[in-house]
Amino acid sequence: MARDAGRILLERQGHALQVSNKGDIDLVTEGDLAAEKLIIERIRSYYPRHAILAEESGASEGALSAAGKSEWRWIIDPLDGTTNYAHGYPCFCVSIAVERAGKIEVGVIYNPMLDEMFAAERGQGATLNDRTIRVSDIEDLNSAMLCTGFPYDVRERPDFARHFTNFTMRAQAVRRDGSAALDLANVACGRFDGFWEDGLNPWDIAAGVLLIEEAGGLVTDFNSGPLDIYTPKVLASNGLVHQAMMRVLEN
Repeated sequence: MARDAGRILLERQGHALQVSNKGDIDLVTEGDLAAEKLIIERIRSYYPRHAILAEESGASEGALSAAGKSEWRWIIDPLDGTTNYAHGYPCFCVSIAVERAGKIEVGVIYNPMLDEMFAAERGQGATLNDRTIRVSDIEDLNSAMLCTGFPYDVRERPDFARHFTNFTMRAQAVRRDGSAALDLANVACGRFDGFWEDGLNPWDIAAGVLLIEEAGGLVTDFNSGPLDIYTPKVLASNGLVHQAMMRVLEN
């Protein structure tokens, strides 16, 4: 399903794209809509009673069973990195997670440009193209490569510039690629050592959070508390630099 959605994105890349604005700088393309349509139709054909939360079409509860609402919910971002995609910058992905009774049980992130499929199942570990992945073993923040994103409402988040500056001064390097889901996947496989961002949505992070946890990493909110994917502040790491990152966020 994620591969098929990715194929749709690739087929439309490089052609004239129909792009519209959801906000001042938040975009949606025909690729988003077509990929999401495929994913939802596929879910509905196999799991008609499951609820769905998708970036473009919002929430739907699915068909009611005798027991009432389904405890299963699919959380979908058909195109994470829409601005990149609209500008032809090759950093975007499909992200799909399955939540049961409020806990993410399965997550996949597919990068169609590199044909990389990240996958995780609770209690079963995380993989990249069917090979087991683990977070990095970097222990010192000074040796760490971090990643972050710029929220769409960055002008309304005065702490962002301070955090970005502080991390740039403390870490070996900081990257900003424009796809939170891919950033989290890259933490899970050890390419990045840590990630922080404020202003995220559940479809941006649901699959990536499970990937990192199953790869041996740690994900919390900015106060080191348990992460609720429906809140916007996310701190993720290999676990070894987590407290050092937390101290930077406290400054």
